[in-house]
Amino acid sequence: MYVVQTSSKVIERCLLMTTDPGDLVFDPTCGSGTIAFVAEQWGRRWITCDTSRVATKLTSIDVEKLGREQRMQRVIFQAAAEVYDLMKPNWKATREFLLAQIIRLTESYLTSGRIVISPELFSQDELRRRILLTLNMTKIVQHLWEAIRFENALAVVPVFDKERPIRSTGDMQPWFTRRPCEPTVRSHINLSVFDSRWEASEAFELDRNSNVSAWVKNDHLGFEVLYVFKGVVLKYRPDYLDRLSNGKILVLEVKGQQSQQDGTKRDFLREWVQAVNAHGGFGSWISDVSFSPADLPAILNKHNQTI
Repeated sequence: MYVVQTSSKVIERCLLMTTDPGDLVFDPTCGSGTIAFVAEQWGRRWITCDTSRVATKLTSIDVEKLGREQRMQRVIFQAAAEVYDLMKPNWKATREFLLAQIIRLTESYLTSGRIVISPELFSQDELRRRILLTLNMTKIVQHLWEAIRFENALAVVPVFDKERPIRSTGDMQPWFTRRPCEPTVRSHINLSVFDSRWEASEAFELDRNSNVSAWVKNDHLGFEVLYVFKGVVLKYRPDYLDRLSNGKILVLEVKGQQSQQDGTKRDFLREWVQAVNAHGGFGSWISDVSFSPADLPAILNKHNQTI
């Protein structure tokens, strides 16, 4: 125990309130490395330093102790147990069969060499490799659970809101905002709000691009896609809904970077699109991501040309 070591639960709560996945956390007085440990668990990048030789020595000892405690078999069972907890609520067959299959798949994945660790030095050292696998357990569990879920679904069926199964832009009520907004040309909503200049540039392109017949900013529309990330059910609200001139509906997301959570959102959106298209009663839907205002014309042209 370091002389001023803080509980990881306190650090975890502060980190989740003030940062997003992929953010960089700097701890200039790292001590025993609690902040770095929590940041790694929750998908944050981190940099730490400390002038105390005591802190440096304690951190080294803690890492060695963690490596001894986390044998590979324990890492496998820990990951398998967390995947099992995510899957068992909707599992209809025997729980024993499910657990046995998850353990087998988890062991196969962790020992397959498909997990790339950088720098390579950490991958060559078995102790460091086990430690990094342990610290990144939430990422491993999320990846395994998504792979099992999406690749083994027998059918994808849309589930409708019982009170309001179908919504329209005509249902939007007036609302107040202090955010910047501009009049629109091809949108059913007369004003569009913007969270950034980037979004404003995208809206300008949607208003003038010949591939678009109508569009709307997904703000106060109620268009949400549920997804599960790290065992928690969350709501994903894509940025734009665009009706192309060929009749297809494009669900467009504007994003500057790709985090693990962003990838999960899009996996669930693709599943949602698949379910709606399989239903057949709501036209043809597609989804895509714009990583820069410059790529939007090519995205619109690509989907409008597809028959």
